[in-house]
Amino acid sequence: MNDIIAKAKEAIAKVEGLGDETGRIFTAFDPDRILADASALEARRNAGEEMPLYGMLISIKDLFDEEGRVTSAGSKLLKNAPPADKDATVVARLKAAGALCFGRTSMSEFAYSGVGLNPHYGTPESFFGASRIPGGSSSGAALTVAHGLCDAGLGTDTGGSVRIPAAVNGLYGYKPSQAVVSREGVHPLSDVLDSVGPLCADLEGVLLFMRVLGDGLEPRPAPNRPLRLAVPVNAFVNDIDAFTRDHFKHTCDQLRQAGHDLAELDLGFLPEALGLNRIIIASEAHALYRDHLDELESVGDPRVLKRIRFAETLSAADLENALQQRAQVVRRFTDVMKGCDALIAPTLAIEPPTIAEANENFDAVNAMMLRNCSLINLVDGCAMAMPTKGNGALPGSLMLAGRNGDDAHILGLARALDEVVAADHVGR
Repeated sequence: MNDIIAKAKEAIAKVEGLGDETGRIFTAFDPDRILADASALEARRNAGEEMPLYGMLISIKDLFDEEGRVTSAGSKLLKNAPPADKDATVVARLKAAGALCFGRTSMSEFAYSGVGLNPHYGTPESFFGASRIPGGSSSGAALTVAHGLCDAGLGTDTGGSVRIPAAVNGLYGYKPSQAVVSREGVHPLSDVLDSVGPLCADLEGVLLFMRVLGDGLEPRPAPNRPLRLAVPVNAFVNDIDAFTRDHFKHTCDQLRQAGHDLAELDLGFLPEALGLNRIIIASEAHALYRDHLDELESVGDPRVLKRIRFAETLSAADLENALQQRAQVVRRFTDVMKGCDALIAPTLAIEPPTIAEANENFDAVNAMMLRNCSLINLVDGCAMAMPTKGNGALPGSLMLAGRNGDDAHILGLARALDEVVAADHVGR
């Protein structure tokens, strides 16, 4: 749709039809500002400006600076912080490319959870309803796309926060190698592990937005031969539930039938090292919020505060050791992946539970929701979450992953494999 004003009005009307969910999906939503920005975009287009994202609506996770807006990181602690004095680099790129920013989206406080619970704004339901979790931390970002409000949601991924809500809501979500997309003007959780990526309803949308976010990143055509895909052993597929196992088996069968070579690869050293992420993130989060811990006792999410305070059991030597061990794990992963085109694995280890189940048993649920995705952050790899066909009411999700710097290659492979495994886009 080239009439950006009409498209914005249609999306605003859809938001109004969501009722109470609106406040659980957005932390800030200003129709007047959106329509004014749409008019300005139309004027630029009429003046002859070439804009590759013209006509595209994108929601902005409440971690990204927008000039004149408060970046609250889904927290009451920061809701009265001074407005940003300029846009984050990626927001500026999106605007320059003609994208229309369509509201700021809710998230797990400080992006520190893979479930998507938020006691301050309320927790939105998964697109598939049944009071299921939305996935986190980029929960609102996913739902703006799933409900057809936006063409993309801009999210962050420290331990799966793009791919998890993408998987829960039947979307595509891409976590790039950390250095591929600028984090300037993005409120941090972990400088070591944070990355920035989009969520979209189709793969071509991800590729389009990654060209802008990744400053010209283009998918590399897949090789004209059967692909050699690593199927993990002793990682990713251990302790998965029946829902996940059945979906992944079905997808693997499809890939074999399409002529690809699936080879088992022992990655047991990865789950053994996953605790390093916890040490690194908690330490960095504690350094960010150490002067506000008493205030967070009264205004923060207690589940998030507990995770931050884990750092108080650690020493500076523990953090330094964790960073050194992680560097070794990254090198080992890079080495064992030689000879394979990519790794395939279930994006999630379990079927998305209900919000009530997540509230009741948060630590266990959060750990399992994060587990598979976090292994890719551990090795600073890149990965696409892709919805897959299945026999049930909920789609599965395949994670197609590569080594650090393999982004163009993985994006190209995703395009080649999407026709084989793609799920139907239910309800969109």
